[in-house]
Amino acid sequence: MDRDSDMQVWVVVWIAGALPLVGWLLWRLNDVWYSRLCLSAAKLPPGHMGLPFFGEMPTFLWYFKALRRPDDFINAKRRKYGDGVGMYRSHLFGSPAIIACSPSANKFVLQSSSDFIIYWPSVELVGTRSLGAVEGAAHWRVRSLVSTAINQPRALSIISLTVQPRLLAVLKSWAQKGRIVGYTEAKKMTFENVAKLFASFEPGPLVDTLDELLVGLIRGLRAYPFYFPGTAYHHAFRCRKKAEAIFWEELERRKKSRVDGSKNKNDLMEELMKLKNEEGKPLMDMEVIDNIITLLVGGYFSTSLAMMWALYYLAEYPDVLQKLREENMQISQEKNDEFITSDDISKMKYTNKVVEETIRMANIAQFLFRTATRDVDYKGYRIPKGWKIIVWNRYLHTDPENYDDPMRFNPDRWDAPAKPGTHMVFGWGSRLCAGNMLAKLQVAIFIHHLAVGYKWELVNPNAQMTYLPHPKPADGVEITFSRLGKA
Repeated sequence: MDRDSDMQVWVVVWIAGALPLVGWLLWRLNDVWYSRLCLSAAKLPPGHMGLPFFGEMPTFLWYFKALRRPDDFINAKRRKYGDGVGMYRSHLFGSPAIIACSPSANKFVLQSSSDFIIYWPSVELVGTRSLGAVEGAAHWRVRSLVSTAINQPRALSIISLTVQPRLLAVLKSWAQKGRIVGYTEAKKMTFENVAKLFASFEPGPLVDTLDELLVGLIRGLRAYPFYFPGTAYHHAFRCRKKAEAIFWEELERRKKSRVDGSKNKNDLMEELMKLKNEEGKPLMDMEVIDNIITLLVGGYFSTSLAMMWALYYLAEYPDVLQKLREENMQISQEKNDEFITSDDISKMKYTNKVVEETIRMANIAQFLFRTATRDVDYKGYRIPKGWKIIVWNRYLHTDPENYDDPMRFNPDRWDAPAKPGTHMVFGWGSRLCAGNMLAKLQVAIFIHHLAVGYKWELVNPNAQMTYLPHPKPADGVEITFSRLGKA
């Protein structure tokens, strides 16, 4: 018995001593493995590659989901490794990566379109032939079309009048309900408008189904690409396929209408079907479908999130809402009808500052993804060919070095322009969001009609925040909502 007891004690002691050693070896293994790739005089940026296979995803999720302090992910690196270069090595979303989080580092990556091409961890969900994934002439061709269709002054003027009837009807319905979830309702309203503008889909069961499918798709964009049942990526992939099926049917319906001599629809999907490549040939069917899905996602999701945050911040900052009301009431009284135009909005200085501040605080595009096409040196450090670069836009907008008291909603900070390279809410350079002006226009119209006609209060002013896949209060901004001037 004594011998058995002694043996058990030694086993326990051995395990207790071995586990820390095994943990240390695993922690070092990934770093040593990837560091060996950098054999030249240049070295990798400071940082750590995390655990084999998982990398730093457990740490990332700890800060973003468990602690709910996402900016501390970068702050911890700054404290440990310093912030002189503005870049850190890591292993995230299934790939070795360089995190760029300073204005100069982000600008260096985003302006070098030949050295750093666009990359999505889940490119199958974005669409391999879509505007969000292709490079060069293919990207320029579709981007030019989209910009002309939805982002130029004439298009914005038409759109501003097109979206307001539905917006006003929705706001009246919110007041009748008396209590709503801002995110859910804003998303539904925005998607109905964008589905009509982009694909001529009328509100109804089909649009509701497509909305649900695209929400499922979006949830998988920032998920680890595990393709097995039960994961966010697997669900997103299935949602993508079902959304594709809807547009395949619509594409075939439009082709048949052309043969029958029916009138073509005047929307973005129709323009994509007419678009020709550099050889004068129409886009392939899959190119049309990839692009219309990507444009629908980009056209409504970020805008509805910005609207949700406008509801939240204007409820939290009544002094801002009061100044907003004063400006918008004056504009409203000067109008002969209830619709405002894009020209009216351009004159509303305080309203536009509120829009800018809302979008900055919303941090909808928290990260941008690129891939190095060759070995690139930056400030004495090496970014190896094939590595992923994660442009950490969120940190630009929440760093006190870039914005005074950055977590305070302060539209008046826009009396002066942001420091160079610190404002990248829509990306930068050739990849600047093609619908950035459309998004700002819709948010401005939304807050105009809110300010002149309605009042609301947060049901859960102390609701916790969630940060994945995008920042929002856990309750989705639940509010009581009523007509202005009514008890």
